[in-house]
Amino acid sequence: MAHSTSLLSASMAGSGPGCEQTTEGFLAEPVSAISSLVFVLAGMTILISARRHPPGQRLDRAIDSQRAPSVVAYGVLVAGMGLGSVIQHGPNPPWADLAHDLPLLATLAFVAADATADLNDRSRTWWWWVLPTAALMPIVWAAPRAGDLAQVGVAGIAVALTFARARAQPRLRRWIGWSLAALAVGAAVGTLSRTGGPLCVPESLWQGHAAWHVLASVALVVLAHAIGHREPARVGDGPLSSGR
Repeated sequence: MAHSTSLLSASMAGSGPGCEQTTEGFLAEPVSAISSLVFVLAGMTILISARRHPPGQRLDRAIDSQRAPSVVAYGVLVAGMGLGSVIQHGPNPPWADLAHDLPLLATLAFVAADATADLNDRSRTWWWWVLPTAALMPIVWAAPRAGDLAQVGVAGIAVALTFARARAQPRLRRWIGWSLAALAVGAAVGTLSRTGGPLCVPESLWQGHAAWHVLASVALVVLAHAIGHREPARVGDGPLSSGR
């Protein structure tokens, strides 16, 4: 696996690919492993919000009953990302990449499928995100580098469709804007903090990859306000609105 192999190689040099000093214990990268739990917390927050849908409350204050199943599925996937990340940064078994990448890919595909459904004012079907995830799993397992590139591609598609969703649905722009902003800042900090980067301090309790975990989880919680939303866009509000 790409991360597992690079983590093993980097551990010989004293630090992992995300910069953090590696150890011989159960948690190979302690700060990154513990910070991964914020995704579990984020998933639980989303699930709790899905159970609170008193009638008449606004979108930004509660999840209505029609959206609740979509939000529940999304919350479970986000929590799964955290568990997979703990496995990869912690004990890091041979199947760690699969445990990490499966929920990540599923979450990205789910976000892309949900945005597509909203843009086309139709119900999302399960195979829109399950089949692409399943199709990429053999690549992740057999060709980790290609699997990493596939994840970047799926992430790019999810972000592009989410941008289009924000253009088509003015009601969601605030939430999507804040979500993408947190994601962008987290990605920048994480990239600059990788091994060899200007913010890399292997022995420090401050780790950019952990900051990425926190900011990405915040972005996912904020994005939950858009998940499951179905409302015809006004003509001219978005690139797909004319096809409604």
